[in-house]
Amino acid sequence: MKNLRKYGKAPFSLAVIHGGPGAPGEMATVARELESRWGVLEPLQKAKMLKGQIEELKTVLEKNGDPPILLIGFSWGAWLSFIFTANYPTFVKKLILIGSGPYEEKYATNIMKTRLSRLTEEERSKAYTLMKELNGSIVREKNKLFAQFGRLISKADLYNPLPHDDEVLEYQYGIYQSVWEDAKILRRSGKLLELGKQIKCPVVAIHGDYDPHPPEGIKIPLSSILVDFKFVLIKDCGHYPWVERKARSRFYSILKSELD
Repeated sequence: MKNLRKYGKAPFSLAVIHGGPGAPGEMATVARELESRWGVLEPLQKAKMLKGQIEELKTVLEKNGDPPILLIGFSWGAWLSFIFTANYPTFVKKLILIGSGPYEEKYATNIMKTRLSRLTEEERSKAYTLMKELNGSIVREKNKLFAQFGRLISKADLYNPLPHDDEVLEYQYGIYQSVWEDAKILRRSGKLLELGKQIKCPVVAIHGDYDPHPPEGIKIPLSSILVDFKFVLIKDCGHYPWVERKARSRFYSILKSELD
């Protein structure tokens, strides 16, 4: 798997950063929507540690982009984009966070509980089985199990979805496990939020009101630490705004207005 896809024409002044970690390709739909007006880079993170992903992103943007970049991060990609912008503030013209995870530990305690509560009894049983198998299965089976778990949990993340394809190119459990462990330590220590003090560009967080990641876990911490921050909550919208029947148009309208 290559570590970059391009959409539209140069100059490539915009980049979309996927979630996971270890779910490359899921931002393709958004990239295709934007390519008629912007040259879009879609980095596909391959590094197995957080520090490596930051440097990998820098290399891709430096080599292929036209900095300062309009940076759009989704889910885990919102955190990665936030951390990247703090480390390399001159690279980023504006930072947009979509469906971000919370920036303080106290807001994260009920995310999985919320997700599981939205599943049927049969689906919950399957989720628990998959989590157990991921902890104990042999390495070569884990990507397959991770894909099954990811698709199941995504059902709980959606409010009223349109028919859509799974755009993930390859579910990578090893990357998820190692990068997410680094990220959790960063949040638990308070250092994740502290990085916001190094960000000078405008930051916009777009969040669905049905997203299991609580909106107050993004709005409250970031409002207290960022110089230029705006939070937009979208009604009837889950974790993936671009596939939501009632919210898709509003999401793209907000996103494009922030990119102009």
